[in-house]
Amino acid sequence: MDIWICLLIVGVGFVAGFINTLAGSGSLLTLPLLIFLGLPANVANATNRVGVILQSLVAVGGFKQKKVFEWNEGIWLTIPAVIGSFIGAAFAVNLDDQLMNRLIGFLLVFMFFLMLYKPEKWIKSKEKPVSARPSVIQVIIFLGIGFYGGFIQAGVGFFLLAGLVLGAGYDLVKANALKALMVFAFTFVALGVFIYNGQVNYKYGIILGVGNMLGAWVATNIAIKRGAEFIRWFLLGTVLIFGVKLLFF
Repeated sequence: MDIWICLLIVGVGFVAGFINTLAGSGSLLTLPLLIFLGLPANVANATNRVGVILQSLVAVGGFKQKKVFEWNEGIWLTIPAVIGSFIGAAFAVNLDDQLMNRLIGFLLVFMFFLMLYKPEKWIKSKEKPVSARPSVIQVIIFLGIGFYGGFIQAGVGFFLLAGLVLGAGYDLVKANALKALMVFAFTFVALGVFIYNGQVNYKYGIILGVGNMLGAWVATNIAIKRGAEFIRWFLLGTVLIFGVKLLFF
């Protein structure tokens, strides 16, 4: 592999790991990159999980070291998310490459318009007290989020934050930590499904994972706000371009 391709994958992985740990949607960069590098859409979708699980492991360790959360917090919401992830991943492996291209393209365009409204702002404004036990509706919501995470993953961070803050009542800081824990749990299951079906490119996945882990480490140790708006617009532009390409070309 050319050294510049390797550096590109690590660099994009770093940005994605940073974004994923602080909010979400980093996979909206890594997924199109893997497709651009020649991987079929279903293989790119599976390979992307290697970086996500490594990044989540680092993020969980960092948040736990800072005592942001306890292991027993969010467990009742993690269980349905893991179940949903298994179902979503099993569904994804059976889709043909052309249909997966169209679905990913539609997702990228949809997430472009979602991010235009800065969803992190309306999440911050609606925190509420945490209930002791999840309701049936909350279980269904996280089952659905888990299905989406297992199926495609890209953008699931925003949905998890919305579910944890608006649905479960956690503050945004703890929700970010629990999000990392839940992503690790359900990605572990989904990755197992993809490995079983032989859809993972380990070379690209591990290289991407190196960048993801570095980005996650920086995000859990440093609060950086300068340049955040530039990153957001860069992400928006990339998402729109690749979304249109996958849908129409």
